[in-house]
Amino acid sequence: MADEPTDPESFTSHLKRYFASCQAQGYTETTIKTWTANLRLFTEWCSDRGLTQPKQITYPILSRYQRYLVYYRRSNGDPISTHTQGVRLSAVKGFFKWLTRERYILYNPASELQLPKKQRRLPKAILTEEEINTILDLPDVNDPYGLRDRAILEVLYSTGIRRMELVNLMVQSIDQARGIVFVEQGKGQKDRVVPIGDRALDWVKRYMVGVRPELVAGEDDWTLFLTQYGERFSMEGLSRRVKSYIDRANLNKTGSCHLFRHAMATHMLENGADIRYIQEILGHSKLETTQIYTQVSILKLKEIHRATHPAKVEGWESE
Repeated sequence: MADEPTDPESFTSHLKRYFASCQAQGYTETTIKTWTANLRLFTEWCSDRGLTQPKQITYPILSRYQRYLVYYRRSNGDPISTHTQGVRLSAVKGFFKWLTRERYILYNPASELQLPKKQRRLPKAILTEEEINTILDLPDVNDPYGLRDRAILEVLYSTGIRRMELVNLMVQSIDQARGIVFVEQGKGQKDRVVPIGDRALDWVKRYMVGVRPELVAGEDDWTLFLTQYGERFSMEGLSRRVKSYIDRANLNKTGSCHLFRHAMATHMLENGADIRYIQEILGHSKLETTQIYTQVSILKLKEIHRATHPAKVEGWESE
């Protein structure tokens, strides 16, 4: 018996149209992949409750889904963060907004859905300059892959770019003469130019001259950093690679690529950089996002506290 045709009003049919529209509008593959995963979770939740079409969804149903996310527990018993809840609900809101705009449904049941308030949390771990140098010295630069990894770590620390942005760097993204990196289609599909230090440029040059030509397999698409198979790194693969060096350093600090981004911003702030320049380098659309680093950069505050607080060490004697 032949399979029945797919219901044109089903979630599956509408999602195919939605993601085709997103691609046509130029959304990145990474963004669409994230939306796909989060909308799949939502439609599976709906299916378990006999809801198979977007037109069946009402605001009370979406409120139930929101409460479900609040009380959801992972396999280890931990709840999902408010950030994750917001990401999942944002995907749902975007989908129903599109359905309404395209006249597939008469009204938007998600229009009044309130997202969780964003929490500005301090980074869990900030690497010191000494710890950064310890990690940078770990790759065996006499080995081709080690030299490549040293170049990757240097670029992450020097520029503060995100892992997605590093993965997408092209050979032509690095301007050696001007000491800048062109970041194309970063977060929010925004292009920007960021400075890169001489030390990082030197390691990138060594990699491009001595290693990259040997990694190219087949037709060269000019991706800057290549795996041993001559392919562009996946974001997960890059994270695993960077994390392995952080773990080897035995610093009792966990994390991956983002630790270098946090460290760069914090160290620049501690050394007197204006926070607005740091905002520009990091590609933050709002200054308040960058201001989180003013709370982790306390060296200047400690200097002022030591110089001005009346309860100084001098003259103090224990009983």
